Amino acid sequence: QVQLTESGGGLVQAGGSLRLSCAPSGRAFTWGAMGWFRQAPGKEREFVAAIDWNGNTYYTDSVKGRFTISRDNAKNTVYLQMSSLKPEDTAVYYCAACGSSLQLAAGRCDYWGQGTQVTVSS
Repeated sequence: QVQLTESGGGLVQAGGSLRLSCAPSGRAFTWGAMGWFRQAPGKEREFVAAIDWNGNTYYTDSVKGRFTISRDNAKNTVYLQMSSLKPEDTAVYYCAACGSSLQLAAGRCDYWGQGTQVTVSS
């Protein structure tokens, strides 16, 4: 069994920062890409950021320049540093591990975290 555990969410004021972590546990596994999705109330899940096995990073346009995805190779842990947060960033953020970047783009991932709430007040 594999678990992805997100942490770091919370309530911040607009302009503030948060750092999300996604830590795997359980059996060893391999992945082609890991990333973050988010879902706001009444909206569809949307892609936020991803990093592939080679270290290439990808971001949705709305977070470029504000969010940075990174990884700790030894721990297979992925981070999402979020700065200059806006109320529009309010959502539940989900970590996902996928077989490839193509699968991640389609939202077809092998493992998903339980989600962590990010709330940005105005």
